[in-house]
Amino acid sequence: MARIVVIGAGVGGMAAAARLSVKGHDVRILERSAGYGGKLGRYRRDGFVFDTGPSLLTLPAVYRDLFIKTGRTEFDDEVDLQEVEPAFAYTWPDGTRAELPGCGTGLAATALGDALGGRSADDWRNLMRRGSDVWRLTRRPVLEAPLAGYRDLAPLARSLSDLRTVAPWQSLRGLGRSMLRDERAVTLLDRYATYTGSDPRRAPAALVTVPYVEQTFGAWHLGGGVHTLADALARRCAERGIDIRLGSAVTGVDTDGGRVTGVTTADGAHPADIVVANADATALYEHLVHDRAARPARRALERATPSFGGFVLLLAVRGRTPGIQHHNVWFPAEYDAEFDSLFGRDAAPVADPTIYACVPDDPAMRPDEDHESWFVLVNAPRDGAGPGTVDWRAQGMAEAYADHVLAVLARRGVDLRERILWRVVRTPADLADETAAPGGAIYGTSSNGARSAFLRPANASPVKGLYLVGGSAHPGGGLPLVGMSAEIVANLIGRD
Repeated sequence: MARIVVIGAGVGGMAAAARLSVKGHDVRILERSAGYGGKLGRYRRDGFVFDTGPSLLTLPAVYRDLFIKTGRTEFDDEVDLQEVEPAFAYTWPDGTRAELPGCGTGLAATALGDALGGRSADDWRNLMRRGSDVWRLTRRPVLEAPLAGYRDLAPLARSLSDLRTVAPWQSLRGLGRSMLRDERAVTLLDRYATYTGSDPRRAPAALVTVPYVEQTFGAWHLGGGVHTLADALARRCAERGIDIRLGSAVTGVDTDGGRVTGVTTADGAHPADIVVANADATALYEHLVHDRAARPARRALERATPSFGGFVLLLAVRGRTPGIQHHNVWFPAEYDAEFDSLFGRDAAPVADPTIYACVPDDPAMRPDEDHESWFVLVNAPRDGAGPGTVDWRAQGMAEAYADHVLAVLARRGVDLRERILWRVVRTPADLADETAAPGGAIYGTSSNGARSAFLRPANASPVKGLYLVGGSAHPGGGLPLVGMSAEIVANLIGRD
């Protein structure tokens, strides 16, 4: 039995802790904030409830497996799992609108074809077949296993056919242009790069698995909000006797000769045989780990491109909005201009942004039938003062941009401004303050570039006894991958 300290009570930290406790380890979680869940946050006021982080769950099998293996009750007994139908409503700048079903790539292709016309249905079916093939080839050797270098991808190179399918040299944009004849369908595929905080012009074609998974295994909501996943994980940890200490910020990871010996907080030292960090990897290696053994990991992060942040509006809205769905996306006229604003040296708030709105038809998230809770998200540059960042703390900046986003949404046909009872504005600076994510980068490093998978921090640190879990580590961000990350770490520790 090992003494294990987990830094952070985010989804990855709690999931890893639950799995490790099953293996007989003594596990303690230290969380800097006053609550658990990390980026999976929640905001409540006047009967309105908002998820402030992920608003969608895909691949619930990851968490079904976790709950089956860590306790007596199953995932579906711990949360109110609801399939979202239709999954998404998309609106393009020419007025075209498509409502895509939540489960079934064939049904989604048909709906897209009905909206776009031409051969769009056939094109999307062919693209999803490609997504299925890439998923089959990459799930076990890449997403469900530790990845520390090129040699770990050897299984993908066993046949030229498999290598061509994954196409590590091709961007997601390039794949879309080669398989989709309608530019609006290319834009739809491009959006899935943003699920990893990335630019579709530079993100790998393998991200075609993201729409494949969403349309094959469904888009899911949790009654009361996706944050109830964090509630369920906290209950599971409590059932397993795991001590979650809130308001306990780790100020350093203690090491001796390249091996961890514990962590330090304001309360003193916490000896440990193993430390699992559910913290942003950049913050971990820059501020908490000072052992020489960590230098290679630190240098790799310096070469990586950080992901972008998010600008969020929480809107308490009077009345009901005709035609609104649970998940809604309005595309801009020039998608490339958005990514230039996000990743250019002269970064700036996006003038004509893609707008995403989550408006759950969930009685537990609104005061009554005559009101709506709107979570509005636009992609935004990270907070900071240097190249590629924006000073979101500047006087008046956030409120002025909030007004701008609402005006853009009104021009696209949905004017909420006279119906808003109150609003809360959240910028990348707020996420940075709350979660210690540098600049408020949502996903740690982006997937920009062919080598991006190898620049994402490995689950096993060069510092012996230190492991990384969560969205900034392998295999990446998003609730399914974070859950997979927890299983990888638990298996690595069990193996070591």
